[in-house]
Amino acid sequence: MEKSDLVMIQTEGVTKRFGDFVAVDHVDFGIKAEETVGVIGPNGAGKTTFLNLLTGYYPPEEGRISYRGKDITSISPEKRVAFGIIRTFQLVRVFDNLSVQDNLGLSYYRKKEQSPFPIRMFFSHLAEQGVQQKVEETLEMFELSHLSNEWVGNLSLGSKRRLELAMAFIADPAVLALDEPFAGLGDLEIDEVLRVFKKYSHQKTILIVEHKISKLMDIVDRLAVMHEGRIVANGPPRETLEDPEVRRVYWKVEK
Repeated sequence: MEKSDLVMIQTEGVTKRFGDFVAVDHVDFGIKAEETVGVIGPNGAGKTTFLNLLTGYYPPEEGRISYRGKDITSISPEKRVAFGIIRTFQLVRVFDNLSVQDNLGLSYYRKKEQSPFPIRMFFSHLAEQGVQQKVEETLEMFELSHLSNEWVGNLSLGSKRRLELAMAFIADPAVLALDEPFAGLGDLEIDEVLRVFKKYSHQKTILIVEHKISKLMDIVDRLAVMHEGRIVANGPPRETLEDPEVRRVYWKVEK
């Protein structure tokens, strides 16, 4: 099987209810290896709930979730992280009172060891050649080398978001789920994040839930639109936005 044909995550009939409210309604969805997929939709469409189902934070009432063909429907978020299914807030913990390089080293070492550990143990291993080399490579990749020794609390929001992406990438995720990565950023800060994201996005399998549609158009291979818990369109970004159903539910255009 070609790598591009490998389905990393697949959902079949996945459904999540909160009382009488159906948040995710029998969704069939798949993401292939090294594909970047965007998910958009109006508020309350079910996007974040769907992300919570994929990453194990919610159990579905119905349906099946598989990773590389293995059923992970009942597997905990922690075990999914061990498989390499990483949602930024699961692994990416930015410590304002640590330097940029220490944050990266911590993220790398935690994933490498596959278990939590006292932070004092981390500092004893940061100087190890393998850890330090990986940190330096990632700093350069994400244009953070000049901020290596800067306290994270002093960084701009745009630089913090770049650091968050770098921390996710250094952990070598098999699937990376990003929930509104551009939230709170101005246009210049978004462009700063996008510049480095575009360089390396196709080295990973990435799912992005985002409201800023215009910022997704040039970085995703495929765009899915959710409405009332269902995926109403799924395909190449520009074609998807022209879909009559998308125009109706998202843009309120009836014709």
